[in-house]
Amino acid sequence: MTLSRRSLLALGATLPLLARPAAAQPLRIEITEGVSEPMTIAIPPFLDEGGAAEQTRALRDLVARDLTGTGLFREIATGTMPAQGQGIDAAPAWQEWRAADAQALVLGAARMDAGKLHVSFRLYDIFAARPLGDGLSFDGPPEGWRRLGHKLADRVYSRLTGEDPYFDSRIAFVAESGPRTARIKRLAVMDQDGENVRYLTDGAELVLSPRFSADGRRIVFVSFAGGAPRLAEIALDGGPPRLLPSEPGVMAFAPRPSRDGRWLVHSRSRDGDTDIWQTDATGSLARALVTGAGIDTAPGLAPDSSAMVFESDRSGAQQLYLMQLDGGGEAQRISFGEGRYSTPAWSSTGDLIAFTRRVGDRFMIGVMRPDGSGERLLTEGPHDEGPSWSPNGRVVVFTRQERAENGRARLHAVDIAGRDMRPVELKAAASDPDWGPLLP
Repeated sequence: MTLSRRSLLALGATLPLLARPAAAQPLRIEITEGVSEPMTIAIPPFLDEGGAAEQTRALRDLVARDLTGTGLFREIATGTMPAQGQGIDAAPAWQEWRAADAQALVLGAARMDAGKLHVSFRLYDIFAARPLGDGLSFDGPPEGWRRLGHKLADRVYSRLTGEDPYFDSRIAFVAESGPRTARIKRLAVMDQDGENVRYLTDGAELVLSPRFSADGRRIVFVSFAGGAPRLAEIALDGGPPRLLPSEPGVMAFAPRPSRDGRWLVHSRSRDGDTDIWQTDATGSLARALVTGAGIDTAPGLAPDSSAMVFESDRSGAQQLYLMQLDGGGEAQRISFGEGRYSTPAWSSTGDLIAFTRRVGDRFMIGVMRPDGSGERLLTEGPHDEGPSWSPNGRVVVFTRQERAENGRARLHAVDIAGRDMRPVELKAAASDPDWGPLLP
């Protein structure tokens, strides 16, 4: 029994998640009809096995935040937990944990050894009275404890949901400061939970639309260095931004790298006409993919890069269109609801496309299947736009712009059932997110 994305679609807009323990089957979160009931999970204080007292507290809290932040798990208060046994490999007191209403139990330990932080954990199914998989260990520099915690939470999440993980990943975004009329925008990257923010540009030039390369090592973005928008890229391991080749009089924007890293698609505008082009990864060897009168922009690629979704006003208003790239053919319109559709983003799992929909002064984030069916709206806010998918295709991050005079933008995340929306905690205003792949 696993948390199936296809089941989510089949059940429609109200998709409850019910934790169902069973002695005969491995513990899993299963989708059923009814009321949503998160799985109860116990995460006692991690054991300090030598010189890691501070890290054990921080690691336990990070794992708990990652898991409960999904909305799929409810943590049991530490004050109601039974006494912990001797070491994480010792058999838990099954009856006492059942009495505490725990369905899953995470036991962790950490130690410092030869300048490295070693973290290990075991996951237990309380009702079946057995471990869920083997124990695992991770190690790394002490200052990298957050990554170790995210890796641990990823393993627990995957074992209990059957889904791919996403906690050990990063989000690129545009950090904003200053008044609306003189806003400074810097390219930045952070952990998916808003920590470890790192600025990649100094704010001297306007930047927009950061997009991770498939391997997560580079970011392609729009730079206004020189005044007009053009494509640039920057390596995350250091070095200044590099402008990609451009033609005089042509504005380039809305980049989207292919999943194999060999090429990218983007929009080009000249003399009021905006089309979609394909270039190799260096910005050379360009060819037109979508041309014609009007505005064709915001391309998004299928996971295998065989098809492209984009927005176009060819019908008179912004709508979404899908086109196959491996055999030609005409673009097919896939959005037909009221209002305007824009900023499509194809999930890494291939089964959903997220988008921004505007009806009057209402802005919403929604999802649909690639053929346009099964449309569901996940959010409605003052100005919700620009969705981007988590690596496992379960969560969408987007920008919400406040209506206040100074209009601060913040990043929010929501799951594909439209529940458990939360802000990404950042001190500065932020917009234009792009969720990168799992870190190696």
